Amino acid sequence: MKTAHRTAIFGAAILASAGLFTAQSAAARDLTISSWGGNFQDAQREIFFKPFAEKTGKPVLDESWDGGFGVLQAKVKAGAPNWDVVQVEAEELELGCSDGLFETIDWSKVGDKSKFLPAAVSDCGVGAIVWSTAIAYDGAKLAEGPQSWADFWDVEKFPGKRALRKSAKYTLEFALLADGVDKDEVYEVLSTPEGVDRAFRKLEELKPNLVWWEAGAQPLQLLASGEVVMTSAYNGRITGINRSEGKDFKVVWPGSIYAIDSWVILKGAENKDAAQDFIAFASLPENMAKLPPYIAYGLPNTDAAAAVAPEYAADLPTESANIADAISLDVDFWIDNSEALTQRFNAWLAR
Repeated sequence: MKTAHRTAIFGAAILASAGLFTAQSAAARDLTISSWGGNFQDAQREIFFKPFAEKTGKPVLDESWDGGFGVLQAKVKAGAPNWDVVQVEAEELELGCSDGLFETIDWSKVGDKSKFLPAAVSDCGVGAIVWSTAIAYDGAKLAEGPQSWADFWDVEKFPGKRALRKSAKYTLEFALLADGVDKDEVYEVLSTPEGVDRAFRKLEELKPNLVWWEAGAQPLQLLASGEVVMTSAYNGRITGINRSEGKDFKVVWPGSIYAIDSWVILKGAENKDAAQDFIAFASLPENMAKLPPYIAYGLPNTDAAAAVAPEYAADLPTESANIADAISLDVDFWIDNSEALTQRFNAWLAR
């Protein structure tokens, strides 16, 4: 009996030790941040990820993703998500906040809410960048490039393939702009069945000449290879590749659509406290202001925006000349209509 008892105690001790080791191993996962990849994430790595790791003395891992609310849902609802901090688009922020997918932000760590643009302040997220989707073309190949979405659709004036993001969002707005709808009336028109039909009719005209992209680096690769003569692209990527590779890619600001991306913390993240600290670090004006020299995204913190040198500010979507003929993404419209319009868009693509 004594031997059996000692064996039981010894076995229990081994199991307890194994359990402790397992728990310690699980808790030891490094802070993991997911963003949009490409030269944008390269910049974030230099400005935010590496300095934060040096400050805390702990490693920071970073991964990339291409967006999609379902991705976030799956990670959170499976439990123990392998990402802690994620940069999300405006609709993902609103939907995820409503669905309980994100931790509540501790704004006492982040700072004064009044220093942020209103759309950059949320219970679930902190604005990270203001970015635009715009027309891009290679100035080295087209001396006189497109100046509007009507030009983008004009395959006689500008022969060759074009590329658009494989998404109903943005694509339908651009189609209506190409069809002559005023920028201030795009969402009003798109809110009607007739307006949706009109957008798809316009898309049908261009379908034989379209190439579709999904990840943010793809449109610039398509442009650089000559596979397309013009493309929609994220403005910061365009300026970024010009700086890093000496390209002469041009941004067409009229008809561009701008929005705010935010940092969020996934519900149940193992490194929730470190995630809060990282977001506070990345939101410091002196750190945020380092981004435009790397990549031309606007800054949702007004103190940070004021600190950007004029030569970099000129390339930002928030610059007055650039935003004058641009459109603010209607987040509420896409939250209400995304499912139906995405289904129709996917069915149209499959035909």
